Amino acid sequence: MNEIIREIEAAQLKEKVDEFHVGDTVKVYGKIKEGNRERVQVFEGTVLKIQGGSNRATFTVRKISNGVGVEKTWPMHSPNVEKVEVVRRGKVRRAKLNYLRDRVGKKAKVKELVR
Repeated sequence: MNEIIREIEAAQLKEKVDEFHVGDTVKVYGKIKEGNRERVQVFEGTVLKIQGGSNRATFTVRKISNGVGVEKTWPMHSPNVEKVEVVRRGKVRRAKLNYLRDRVGKKAKVKELVR
């Protein structure tokens, strides 16, 4: 039974997954269906967490829109995620940035990683 599930999950994986880390500011190009038309909408924000493995892996992106915090969780291997573009690298020391939810304004920023 496990091998059957593994084969199905392996078939659903993307060949090339965009590389990004927690704390990075990213642009997620997501496909949206409206009736019979399909378009790409960009969601730009900071990656709060990456979790899961295999084809169940997800990542959460947070942005501030009109003074309100908006979080969206995207499946990593979803066909609805066209691409993930890294705008800037973030310098963080933890795996999940849940503390950013309580911060407002400049305190909610993540330092940029200079390489």
